[in-house]
Amino acid sequence: MECTVSWNGTSQVTGSKSGMMFVAETGSGHTLVMDGAPDAAKPENGGANLAPRPMETLLAGTGGCTAYDVVLILKRGRHDVRGCSVKLTSERATEDPKVFTKIHMHFLVTGKGLASSAVERAVAMSHDKYCSATIMLGKTADITTSFEIAEA
Repeated sequence: MECTVSWNGTSQVTGSKSGMMFVAETGSGHTLVMDGAPDAAKPENGGANLAPRPMETLLAGTGGCTAYDVVLILKRGRHDVRGCSVKLTSERATEDPKVFTKIHMHFLVTGKGLASSAVERAVAMSHDKYCSATIMLGKTADITTSFEIAEA
């Protein structure tokens, strides 16, 4: 896996100056834009809030990774899964490096006749075995999960 992240001082999305906008080109040929929060005290050090912040993209990527696992595990188990979303809430350290210290993942899984035990198993397998992002972030953060099931 590879990725190139570039900053050139100018927003490649709007053409305007954004002190902290970065563009990532992934090895799979996709582009991801990231920007920083505005900094009122030192505007030249802040972004323009035109895109997600890098740590938000890390959290979102973790959500995508674990939701992917949950859906795949349920599909492989021949469960009639129709939808899956995961809301991640987090806390970060107050001092640098401001790593994630707590992450809670709440899954909403939609399907027909989904057994609670099947969803619980899929979430646990993702958390404990398959989701590389969750396992990596688990080195610094206490990661907890919960879920609910909605009938399709």
